[in-house]
Amino acid sequence: MSRFLSEKYATLTPYTPGEQPRDAQYVKLNTNESPFPPSPRVVAAAEYEAGRLNLYSDPECMLLKQAAAKLYGVEPKNVLPVNGSDEILYFAFLAFGDEQNPFAFADISYGFYPVYARFCNVPSREIPLTDDFSIDYRDYLGIDEHVLIANPNAPTGVCLPLWQIEEIVRCNPDRVVIIDEAYIDFGGESCVPLIQKYDNLLVIQTFSKSRSLAGARLGFGIGCEQLIRDLNTVKYSINPYNVNRMTQAAGVAAIEDDAYYRGNANSIMAIRAETTEQLRDLGFTVLPSSANFVFAGSDRISGEDLYQTLKSRGVLVRHFTKARIKNFCRISIGTREQMQILISNIRDILNEKGSTGL
Repeated sequence: MSRFLSEKYATLTPYTPGEQPRDAQYVKLNTNESPFPPSPRVVAAAEYEAGRLNLYSDPECMLLKQAAAKLYGVEPKNVLPVNGSDEILYFAFLAFGDEQNPFAFADISYGFYPVYARFCNVPSREIPLTDDFSIDYRDYLGIDEHVLIANPNAPTGVCLPLWQIEEIVRCNPDRVVIIDEAYIDFGGESCVPLIQKYDNLLVIQTFSKSRSLAGARLGFGIGCEQLIRDLNTVKYSINPYNVNRMTQAAGVAAIEDDAYYRGNANSIMAIRAETTEQLRDLGFTVLPSSANFVFAGSDRISGEDLYQTLKSRGVLVRHFTKARIKNFCRISIGTREQMQILISNIRDILNEKGSTGL
């Protein structure tokens, strides 16, 4: 670091995103991107706006808000589009967190949560997952902290039912409850309808997963008008034109082409079920997933060894070094062809280890 870095950031450990390799071609199953391209309608919308990049984007993202509001049965005033779901998390920490208003989240969840807490100087508490890597909703009832839950959780893929989410929201009326639904379209039940009932609920979603727009960086928050107004205060104090013209147009088109993306999500869920069965046949423990990935580990090979060996064979998965999950790998669901390459390689790796006595 330079001698000019502020002391408040000197000990900050930044978030490490998944690998985006440029040195070789991989079967890329490490960052939960969709294996399917954006719809032709989305591509055409983005291309049209590319010719108008001399103009600023609409700071209110009104067309996008209207499209999202119609899809989710809310009003445009309940929607805030942002540069990926990470940005609205940042806004939320700034808007609602301080020394007197700490956050609580799971000890095994999205790695950005503790980073944002430290970056924004917001105290936080990590609540351990249960022995089966699920969130016990009772740990979050009536606590004196804002609540942040990824549902389905990442990297486990385990999902809480809607009634448990509602119980958390109901039992914390004086705290903001933020539900990060990045993976909700792959088998979970969204809690967006609950915003009509609770003024302390903020729901975060993204276009990066089911809507094939990871490269566009687009997300949004849904909540009561007052919460959205608070977040807009932060947004307009940092970057009013935060979503560019091409991305706004692509987002609108993706919402309007909902059937295309629902079909893709259904395909991913079917491939996930097939992959889960194949991995279990190979002796892996695979957690029940409602996301576009599976979380798998085996007593026959360590998570680190599996990750490194697959990478040497041209297949990328994600490995985490936290003690409780270091024997697992998170495997994004790709096309059937990609998953067959994965399974074939894993089978060969296990056979080789068996033949060498390892």
